[in-house]
Amino acid sequence: MTLMATLFVLVFVTEVVSWIGKSVLLEFFFALYLRIFYSATATRQRKLKSEILLNKKELLQTSAQDQFAKWAKLRRSVDKGLADLEKLNSEVAGARTSFSLRFNSAMWVMTTGLQFAIGWWYRKAAVFYLPPGWFGPLAWVLAFPFAPAGSVSCGMWQMACRRVIKVGERVAKELLAPQAGGAGSTGPVPTEEQGKEKAGAGAKGE
Repeated sequence: MTLMATLFVLVFVTEVVSWIGKSVLLEFFFALYLRIFYSATATRQRKLKSEILLNKKELLQTSAQDQFAKWAKLRRSVDKGLADLEKLNSEVAGARTSFSLRFNSAMWVMTTGLQFAIGWWYRKAAVFYLPPGWFGPLAWVLAFPFAPAGSVSCGMWQMACRRVIKVGERVAKELLAPQAGGAGSTGPVPTEEQGKEKAGAGAKGE
């Protein structure tokens, strides 16, 4: 029973990850990672972006001919800010690359890797036994490849779980989808040309 539940949970988690999308999960956990381990860098990055925007705005409002000293000072400040921001962006990009590699590896281990490892380790074990005579001579298919005769193997149980979860997903999507053609729906709006044709037909009839 424990093996049955473990395999089901692993398949379910894998399908949930597939529904949400690895890229969405990566963005969420990387933002959390930045807040925990790179909070000072992220704060400095946001502050620097704000300062650059303000300096650029003031630079555009300053005449290079009439206020050259102020314009030059603002220009140097903007250039320095952009250089510092580029360094911070490079640091964050490096952290993201490293985090992405570890995150994808962890996701693979937690989903596909664990399923494969457990399926291989328990390849000769029975997840559960079927009542005698239920599937007749076809019972060996459910025990494929190495489980005892009359039982369900890990591989077949994983396939069955995946199939049931996908069917449940499809049913849930159909139930949650907005109903088309409701009471408040209206027919197609006639185009301008169709309106002119109807008006011309009415004039001829008169």
